[in-house]
Amino acid sequence: MAGNIESPVEDGGLRRALGPLHLTTLGIGAIIGAGIFVLTGHAAAGYAGPGVVVSFAIAGLGCLFAGLCYSEYASMIPVAGSAYTYTYATLGRFLAWIIGWNLVLEYLACSSTVAVGWSGYFGNFLASYGLHIPIAFASAPIAGNAFGAITLTGTYFNLPAVVIVGLVSVFLILGVKTSANFNNVMVAIKLAIVLAVIVVGFVYIVPANHTPFIPPNTGELGHFGWTGIFRATGVIFFAYIGFDAVSVAAQEAKNPQRDIPIGILGSLVICTALYMLMSWVVTGIAPYQSLNVAHPVSQAVEALPETRWLAPFVNVGAIVGLASVILVLLLAQSRVFYAMSRDGMIPPTFSQIHPRFATPWKGNILIGIFCALMAGLLPLDILGELVSIGTLAAFCIVCAGVMVLRVRAPHHPRPFRTPLVWITAPLGMAMCLFMMVFLPLDTWLRLAAWTAIGLVIYGLYSVKHSKPRQMIIKY
Repeated sequence: MAGNIESPVEDGGLRRALGPLHLTTLGIGAIIGAGIFVLTGHAAAGYAGPGVVVSFAIAGLGCLFAGLCYSEYASMIPVAGSAYTYTYATLGRFLAWIIGWNLVLEYLACSSTVAVGWSGYFGNFLASYGLHIPIAFASAPIAGNAFGAITLTGTYFNLPAVVIVGLVSVFLILGVKTSANFNNVMVAIKLAIVLAVIVVGFVYIVPANHTPFIPPNTGELGHFGWTGIFRATGVIFFAYIGFDAVSVAAQEAKNPQRDIPIGILGSLVICTALYMLMSWVVTGIAPYQSLNVAHPVSQAVEALPETRWLAPFVNVGAIVGLASVILVLLLAQSRVFYAMSRDGMIPPTFSQIHPRFATPWKGNILIGIFCALMAGLLPLDILGELVSIGTLAAFCIVCAGVMVLRVRAPHHPRPFRTPLVWITAPLGMAMCLFMMVFLPLDTWLRLAAWTAIGLVIYGLYSVKHSKPRQMIIKY
């Protein structure tokens, strides 16, 4: 017998202060960053060559399907927690824990990845003025991306990455509106820089750099050719999780049923177009083989005398822009912790709200510490691929959950309805699973290890302390 979902009870905790502009810029703030400023070069140089443009198109299409499903969910269940909350409401406690635990990995690893990229651009910016961060404090002490082949580099830790995480965490504790207004300014600056690179660089594209557009496969699965395009798609996919961060902030939106879908879909469409244009320009003005660095866009504009003058501006845009990505991702992470804590899945301290700033400040502090440790100790390639697999798994479950709700609660009000849901949702799941298949084996092994840790915590703590949701499905 079909049921309905009860409306969530306002707990008076988080403050509703975000409108559609804030939510759209939150999405853009999270999406436009690592994908353009960091991973474009890594994916082009290691997997796809100039064909990384196609990888961004495929990833954007997969995100569109998932984003339509997210929008329906968020309009029905406008509370903090994103995919975790949706899964709890539709598929039960155990799967909710799995997805929540994956979201913890997703946001922690993603914000750490972006912090490492920020460090690369910050170091390059200082170097342009003759200032140099000692190498012992400018990169991770760990290298190697095979599961059992980790080596030490001889450095101590990535100090700039640790510092930026600390500064962003302070802004988040001070309040969501303060953070969102700060994010709006940063988004405006980095969009101006991105558009400048696209417009100026487009004129100076060297056609030879786009030939061959899809380099021939090396004989190894996932290294160039079409399998390289697909692997690059999986690797860069995490750069699109900004719309997921929009849904996490639903409980702080003024009118979530209307504004969350606007924020999700608006930011996704804008950013997919910019990603494709930017990757086309970057691989056009510099050979893709030269882009496997932590600052590929500035590396690209420095390749031609005609565009070299843009390099300082690119570094400034990346420094500002990547900081906004870290802010949005850590905001999303703390809200997932808030939702899980409120449900008794993790200790109640993470759902305690600061009496003055109305933020889950203890969760912000703990998340900031772990993010800083990961950013300071782990390299870019390990972090980036680890994020993608957790993100794709979350999107799969969201697409499945929307179909479950259409059966279990067909008459519940849906301010936003996923169009052609029985086509859109399965396509979203299929594309996410397809991209997961092309991720390296060691990434799957790391996910298995993380899941095993989560199951231990679930068995020892969450099963005993979890409590009924304020929002349930009745039959």
